[in-house]
Amino acid sequence: MIYESIIYSVIIIVIAILIDTLFGEVPDKIHPVIYMGNIIDKLKNYLPKTRFSGLLIIITTNFIFVTISVIILLIALFINNYLFIIVASILLSTTFSINFLIKSVKDIQIQLKQDINKARKSMSYLVSRNTEELTESRITSAAIETLTENITDSIISPLFYTTIVAIPFGMIAAIPIAIIYRVSNTMDAMLGYKTKELINIGRYPALLDDALNYIPARICGYYVVAASFILKYDYKQSYKTMKEFARKTPSPNSGYSMAATAGALDITLTKEGVYELGRGKSPLTGDKIQQAIQITKTTSALFILTILLIFFIISIITI
Repeated sequence: MIYESIIYSVIIIVIAILIDTLFGEVPDKIHPVIYMGNIIDKLKNYLPKTRFSGLLIIITTNFIFVTISVIILLIALFINNYLFIIVASILLSTTFSINFLIKSVKDIQIQLKQDINKARKSMSYLVSRNTEELTESRITSAAIETLTENITDSIISPLFYTTIVAIPFGMIAAIPIAIIYRVSNTMDAMLGYKTKELINIGRYPALLDDALNYIPARICGYYVVAASFILKYDYKQSYKTMKEFARKTPSPNSGYSMAATAGALDITLTKEGVYELGRGKSPLTGDKIQQAIQITKTTSALFILTILLIFFIISIITI
């Protein structure tokens, strides 16, 4: 029984990854994250801006999406196993975003060569900072920061929680857990700011997101170092920079993958007035974005291979 569950889990994870990498995001009309955002926004506007309201948003949003996902999975499983695999794979693919993350940053790299104003505009959709007067080096830095920070949010964390739950309980439990992670991450992205309006209502969503990313972020940092070694970048400096600078960001988690990348590429990533990661001396040109994309792809591939290896070992043990 455990062996069969492991095989189903591997098949679903592989198909979900293929769906995302080959086809990208599912259409907005059926994408759960769009509906998550709509519900969070409605609750935020309806409720008083208190910490209790933030807690209520966490409970309500997670209840809605976990309930819906479990019902959909159970219906699919009741019909037949093949439908369950298809539905589960599609649902799981919506909890991570490899294709969109890399494509968004790749587009900025291309735009930097063509029209810096287009690059500034595209960058404004990905970061909270003012991008209207950013130079090429600052846009490059922001793009690499966004890309490498989101290795954790968009790839490592959802697959990490899927794996640790799927092994003992199967995908019928793992996918709702991955959805809980995506709800948490979406809430943090919408509410986790220290503005007058959001500082209270966003407190618990931000803390939840920090807690869920705590272990995956640190795993991600070490995988970036490993990826740097494979790609023949400066993996020793990657490790040293991560250890020195990872805790210098406001978030307890985002600095690990960013700092490790900065060390690997001999660059300094800067968000003015907030942090400076690394002591690199190489210029921040568009080519560095391509190198960061290589690190992101290799880091993701290494982590996915690790997951599959874990499932393989467990399947051998349980035969």
